[in-house]
Amino acid sequence: QAADSKREQFRRYLEKSGVLDTLTKGAATPENPEIELLRLELAEMKEKYEAIVEENKKLKTKLAQYEPPQEEKRAE
Repeated sequence: QAADSKREQFRRYLEKSGVLDTLTKGAATPENPEIELLRLELAEMKEKYEAIVEENKKLKTKLAQYEPPQEEKRAE
């Protein structure tokens, strides 16, 4: 029971000091607009990255048609 009493006192302290209100508002308010902008920028960068990786694969394939394999180069 002593633990329950202390827990209740602590809860009242948190309410009086405004901690619970702050936590509730923080959980309920929409996120910072800067965070959303960063998310959009990250998504854009991921798309660009994927496009570059795909282009790189295509260029490597194209280049392989004009260059001998690495093993043959070393033998020369």
